[in-house]
Amino acid sequence: MKLYDETTFKCSKLITQHYSTSFTLGIKTLHKKYHFPIYAIYGFVRYADEIVDTFHDHNKKQLLEDFKKDTYKALETGISLNPVLHSFQVTVKKYHIDYELIDAFLHSMEMDLYFQTYNENKYDEYIYGSAEVVGLMCLRVFCEGDNQLYQKLKAPARRLGAAFQKVNFLRDMKSDFQERGRTYFPNVDFKHFNKKTKTAIEEDISRDFDAAYDGILGLPKGASMGVYLAYIYYLKLFKKIRDCPASKIMQERVRIPDNKKIALLIQTYFKHRFKHI
Repeated sequence: MKLYDETTFKCSKLITQHYSTSFTLGIKTLHKKYHFPIYAIYGFVRYADEIVDTFHDHNKKQLLEDFKKDTYKALETGISLNPVLHSFQVTVKKYHIDYELIDAFLHSMEMDLYFQTYNENKYDEYIYGSAEVVGLMCLRVFCEGDNQLYQKLKAPARRLGAAFQKVNFLRDMKSDFQERGRTYFPNVDFKHFNKKTKTAIEEDISRDFDAAYDGILGLPKGASMGVYLAYIYYLKLFKKIRDCPASKIMQERVRIPDNKKIALLIQTYFKHRFKHI
């Protein structure tokens, strides 16, 4: 089992490396003991997200239902021949990740199959399940069984996940609307998206970033730099989006080039090392 466990974690690592340069860079700055469990969480959420976002020529509803059943079966039996689910269930059990977080995440993935526009309640529900709970899963890993620390950092971890997801929504507005017919922001008409609407969304995101910062400072030493890097990366992306006119957001996806990501990694390393965060 030791060889099989290790092999499945390496599969999740490969998925992370192929799908997300920024997430891979962030994990590299974590203490090595966190690498495999965070890869496992990313692999799990990435595959579920791919089902609802990418597999347009297949029965997404059935694929997601099968994925859900296989997830719960893996959690129940302690094994799966799906390497992503196996490494995930090992991580869930080792770090006592709440099943409620998994339920909420999979529910949000289901929402992507049925909802194309979101009201305030559905918007909050979706962000909690699709992003905030992922941050909480990672927080369980970082806290390593220290429930008091987990409870202390739970609220800022949720705000950080929310900030990341809302930035993603802004970045991906064009593709979400044109390719998937989705508009996540409540009471926003994509066809009439303007500066006033964009500014209101950005003010909300800024509040989330501000609320999350103190939580990063409270993380264990081996985790703080990696999370801070993710924070800085998304803050950089957010500021780049904020500087763009509303019309540009509707026409193209704003990105941070890979060389800039490397520069952020280096800057974050030295800031963290000399206690400047």
